Amino acid sequence: MERHVVHCDLNTFFVSVERLLNNSLMGKPVLIGGSSDRGVVASCSYEARRFGVHSAMPMKRALRLCPEAIVVRGNHDLYSRYSRVVTEIIEACTPVVEKASIDEHYLDLTGMDRFFGCWKWAQELRQRIMKETGLPISFGLSVNKTVSKIATGEAKPCGERHVRSGMEKQFLAPLSIRKIPMVGEKCYALLRSLGIYQIGAVQRMEAKAMQRVLGENGLAIWRKANGLDDSLVVPFREQRSMSKERTFHQDTADRDVLRRVLVNIVDSLAFELRKDKKLTGCITLKIRYFNFDTHTRQLRIPYTNSDRAITEKVMELFKKLYRERVFVRLVGVRFSNLIQGAYQVDLFNDTLEELNLMQAMDHIRTRYGVQYIQKGICLPDEGARH
Repeated sequence: MERHVVHCDLNTFFVSVERLLNNSLMGKPVLIGGSSDRGVVASCSYEARRFGVHSAMPMKRALRLCPEAIVVRGNHDLYSRYSRVVTEIIEACTPVVEKASIDEHYLDLTGMDRFFGCWKWAQELRQRIMKETGLPISFGLSVNKTVSKIATGEAKPCGERHVRSGMEKQFLAPLSIRKIPMVGEKCYALLRSLGIYQIGAVQRMEAKAMQRVLGENGLAIWRKANGLDDSLVVPFREQRSMSKERTFHQDTADRDVLRRVLVNIVDSLAFELRKDKKLTGCITLKIRYFNFDTHTRQLRIPYTNSDRAITEKVMELFKKLYRERVFVRLVGVRFSNLIQGAYQVDLFNDTLEELNLMQAMDHIRTRYGVQYIQKGICLPDEGARH
């Protein structure tokens, strides 16, 4: 059976939400992110991109490139709410949905063409989303996830693109190799140094030649360049959760010890999120007292993988859940509502120095192990065991 896969992308999502609330931002260069000199751009409008501004750029540099830009602090909680509204609209009428990030979805319409045209159905869904939310959205339709995602990029801003079965290579050939998912800056520079600029050049190469140059990644890139991708659309509801617990050797009522252990747990889980390129939209705190009386409290949060942002929410739950002067046997934290996402840290609140520090720590942990570097507050305590 021929597959029909749609990729949807909310255009300049954060900016679009802000424009719903303040229409004076329409048509103007807008930067979302930290407003201080050490802040970072979380998102930017197409008007700002024309000046060379892009996400994750230091705000100070962005304002040098585009001095007329309007800086908006940003509200990730608001963006998460709009994201959930869009997800609910899509899930209400789509058999299989994968929420790839806060502003992206994959839809598997395979088999639905027996009842009505998948292209017409996708167009009607796009119109419904724009009508009910006011947000601009683009989509691409093809036989697999890779081609559909690239087609969405070609349809922007606020457009739609259909790549018919058998036309994948022809569609991809004239495009820049930078359009291939998983081709980062280093890979792009290496391929260009070899005289490879367009996807068509990769298509004309032998798969083994790409593998010799880039290893297994080279083979994966060659397959994507040829429009080959058999990866499945994984339903959002099937995304797993992750959790950690700590049982104390001796029950404790020391708030400082409890906080330190919770920070340690969050730090470890948040690193796992970033390593797996995931975000969490829900956290649960668990406290078990000396008499085995166990209490949990759950909180929906803006999608994130920032340990600082998550720690703040966990501490809010701890303040509400913890009973003063009652001895605790176990504490635990659970992340659920996991989605794929490259939003690495809290770009609205973290400074550039904090971002660089986080990335450096993650690099060390990935290469040598989590135990080789920890925050001072996370140093192992003597009274707890896993």
